Amino acid sequence: MKVKEEKILKRLQDCIVNLDIDGIGKAAQDALDAGIPPVKAVTEGMAKGMDIVGQKYEAKEYFLAELIMAGEVMKEGMKVLEPHLKGVDVRTLGKVAVGTVRGDLHDIGKNIVATLLNAAGFNVIDLGVDVTPEQFVEAVRTQKPKIIGMSALLTVTMPEMENVIKELKKAGLRDKVKIIVGGAPLTEDYAKKIGADAYAPNAVAGVNMCKKWVA
Repeated sequence: MKVKEEKILKRLQDCIVNLDIDGIGKAAQDALDAGIPPVKAVTEGMAKGMDIVGQKYEAKEYFLAELIMAGEVMKEGMKVLEPHLKGVDVRTLGKVAVGTVRGDLHDIGKNIVATLLNAAGFNVIDLGVDVTPEQFVEAVRTQKPKIIGMSALLTVTMPEMENVIKELKKAGLRDKVKIIVGGAPLTEDYAKKIGADAYAPNAVAGVNMCKKWVA
């Protein structure tokens, strides 16, 4: 049984790494049929595959297209496994609220980050695009995430990140969360200037930073 289980988990991992969107559903179903707990299929199968994809991305073996595709493969696998996760106590690394700031409707980067965070074991609150400072504050107040991830793809919307941080300070909530920012026009210096805790040059680096914070 142990060998069979290892084989199926390795198949789930390989489906993610090889971007096999046609094979992932069958592999996920085989995992369930073999009695592998769905949580294990996610954490020790697909999530490990996403880790490898992340490493390949950082090594420049994979690019943005592969990262997006791996996220889609993961979603296909989750369609099979998710119904069986209901009511299971899935230990998460904590909540992360992500959103693209007010005035900005770009969501590809944010969606990749959300997918990778999910795969890593975080509970992701996706606030969507064009998110106002008030909505970020409300999310922190009501949902109590440990981390906020903000994205901006337009230079003109970058100041909105600082507005969010100012509003969190006003609400007395700034010290309750870590803030990570990312997006094409951003820099490490800009992140420091506005008072964010970290800058993510890409999705993989962002997820790694979040993991470091909760370790």
